[in-house]
Amino acid sequence: MPVTLPTPTATPREASREALESGYLVVCWNDPVNLMPYVTHVFQQVFGWDRKRAEKHMMEVHEKGKSVLVRESFEKAEAHVHQLQSYSLQATLEKDAG
Repeated sequence: MPVTLPTPTATPREASREALESGYLVVCWNDPVNLMPYVTHVFQQVFGWDRKRAEKHMMEVHEKGKSVLVRESFEKAEAHVHQLQSYSLQATLEKDAG
């Protein structure tokens, strides 16, 4: 007598918490204290960026007054802000509106 097995049903994968979060932006603001080479160095250290990318964001901070550095989950963005602040940079966390 043949055995009938139930047909497997595909269950949608549960979205990770990061995928469900709208995202948070790490913003670095211009200040009159830190020198441009220092800011470039900090971006390389904190984010592991190459010099070209770090300099691009540093120039954006210098010329436009701020730069959105990364979009991350709340926990990762908060950690980046604390790291930047530990290097005496003006950094904030903003909820991504988009």
